[in-house]
Amino acid sequence: MRIIDLSVPIKNPSEEEIAFEYHRQLTARVDYFDHHQTVPQITQVLGCEEKDLPNGYGWATESVTLTTHSGTHLDAPYHYYPTTDGKPAKTIDELPLDWFMGDGVVFNFSHMKSGETVKVVDLEKALEEMAYEIKDGDIVYLRFDADKKLGTPEYFTEFPGMSAEATHYLIDKGVKIIGTDAMGFDVPFEKIAENFKETQDPKVIWEAHRVGMHKEYCQIEKMANLDQLPSHGFKTHCFPISIYKASAGWVRPIAILND
Repeated sequence: MRIIDLSVPIKNPSEEEIAFEYHRQLTARVDYFDHHQTVPQITQVLGCEEKDLPNGYGWATESVTLTTHSGTHLDAPYHYYPTTDGKPAKTIDELPLDWFMGDGVVFNFSHMKSGETVKVVDLEKALEEMAYEIKDGDIVYLRFDADKKLGTPEYFTEFPGMSAEATHYLIDKGVKIIGTDAMGFDVPFEKIAENFKETQDPKVIWEAHRVGMHKEYCQIEKMANLDQLPSHGFKTHCFPISIYKASAGWVRPIAILND
């Protein structure tokens, strides 16, 4: 049995990411306190002196500042809109746990260019090639190889995305969880703005996310290592951290392969 990590680590942003002001809110900050820096804290708490500690060492600890959409995370229906099909949209702590483990299916769209959207015809062609039929409870991952740009400004601006029609298609097949190795589920914000300027059609604004207004589903953004997986025939777990009434939660999805 092999277990493959499908997440990216939460870490301090690179200089290039810091300079990319527009998406700074989605980066994380980690402050590190080593075994020497915490000595005053541990001696005060435990009423001892530095000489009483093993080689004068305290403990190591970190402080993290981030949003619920930093790093690999799972979006709850509440992120997309206040309601789903007229009912209150579920927050991350309200989602059924049995959604987050099941058979995994990987669609290889690594050939797609930035700004292109996955259509139903793309899904059907891929399913035919892999000789597979989506079933209720499958967890679907979209491989664009966008994670290879992690740490660069292009990670935020160059990736394909899902269309509304393709999102509807998968949900109607019984899929509750759709993951992507791109920063976002839709095409980049700049591309959405360009499409709206050209068409003046409000339907192009966040089209895949807004499917959640009508049908209940979750998406995982900022995944990694999907290129290490077969198209199907593996199990996957993707349990999110439960945060009260939150729109998303951090997740460390894994794939379990039986060799």
